[in-house]
Amino acid sequence: MTRLHIIGGGLAGSEATWVLAEAGLNVALHEMRPKCRTFAHQTDGLAELVCSNSFRSDDAMNNAVGLLHEEMRRAGSLIMHMADRHKLPAGGALAVDREEFSQAVTEALTRHPRITLVREEVSELPSTDWGQVIIATGPLTSEALGASIAETSGETHMAFFDAIAPIVHRDSIDFRTAWFQSRYDKRGPGGGDADYINLPLNEDQYRGFVAALLAGEKTDFKEWEKSTPYFEACLPIEVMAARGLDTLRFGPMKPVGLSDPRIGSRPYAVVQLRQDNKLGTLWNMVGFQTKLKHGEQTCIFRTIPGLENAQFARLGGLHRNTFINSPLLLDKELRLKARPHIRFAGQITGVEGYVESAAVGLLAGRFAAAEARGISQAPPPPTTALGALLAHITGGASPASFQPMNVNFGLFPPVDQRVKGKDRKQALSERALKDVSLWLGKKEAAE
Repeated sequence: MTRLHIIGGGLAGSEATWVLAEAGLNVALHEMRPKCRTFAHQTDGLAELVCSNSFRSDDAMNNAVGLLHEEMRRAGSLIMHMADRHKLPAGGALAVDREEFSQAVTEALTRHPRITLVREEVSELPSTDWGQVIIATGPLTSEALGASIAETSGETHMAFFDAIAPIVHRDSIDFRTAWFQSRYDKRGPGGGDADYINLPLNEDQYRGFVAALLAGEKTDFKEWEKSTPYFEACLPIEVMAARGLDTLRFGPMKPVGLSDPRIGSRPYAVVQLRQDNKLGTLWNMVGFQTKLKHGEQTCIFRTIPGLENAQFARLGGLHRNTFINSPLLLDKELRLKARPHIRFAGQITGVEGYVESAAVGLLAGRFAAAEARGISQAPPPPTTALGALLAHITGGASPASFQPMNVNFGLFPPVDQRVKGKDRKQALSERALKDVSLWLGKKEAAE
């Protein structure tokens, strides 16, 4: 039987591989690690989460990414199945034990009888001799393959910087200051209503912290990196701080929905930590992605009340993400117009976020499976989260101003304009879940 090839063993590549194998096709999954390392990955596991361990909101009726979760579950997503199996307490979010999650995905793929894992770097776009290929190399595409993509597409690479937040050992946190609480005491999919560790700052402490961020020594950029923009939804904390004194208090350090039990009221600002592993020994500093040098991070973050003696399992970092101009280069089935035997999936297509990346992998897999069988696969309706995301990157966005995008309700066709606020989101979600079930042939789920 003809073998299909997936290049890249991240979330998108893992999802696409699973879709194809479950469709009865033989698949070769090419992953360059551990032979070729990246500066962001820590292991050679498939679907490794290199930044946060959160898949963000799991609310399918009021949040677009939560809706995408549910659509992918209905489509048989391996990534969502493993995320649900290895979830951690995180309020209204879906967070996972990153090591167990990656191990589970790796085991599922390597044990599948129709999947062959090939540990090698693919340094150029494959020829038609390979048959169907899906490129899912993500934001850390190797330099050689990136150059081959640029040469073939005729387009200059676009890029943005993405940043990683620090992880703290729980036993080094001072709980005479810290307390457990979820914002607004909201109960989430992995636990109860007190899933976050909260660290309060008064006004003087907050002002001193912001001043230290601004004065701290930052990572130097190489000359060719200096014109590369940040992704607005994942800005380094010191970049946010530079936008105004109160920016952090209305962003990752907002105190709304929280009450410091020592004073019985809302603090001036709050740092939240989210559980990062199943044992609860490691906690991620929410929204604290940074380009501060490591020594500066240790000094500055230990000024936060409760972290005076903090021990860090991982400090923050910065890496360069690359993506292609998908609205210009790809057709409606994610094929490269210049070489239609090649599809792209994941973050390299210009979607942002773990779930969005896996979703595009799922779609690329379904399109490739249908083509291999000689049948037609209709795209998901644009009224669904899957369809809205696909439509955006394959023509809905302007090629002249294309930038990475998370799924959001602004990508969906509108409902009745008289429906506002929360009712509007729920109307969009209800329509999407009905339409995605019909697209999947699950009419009973739509009734």
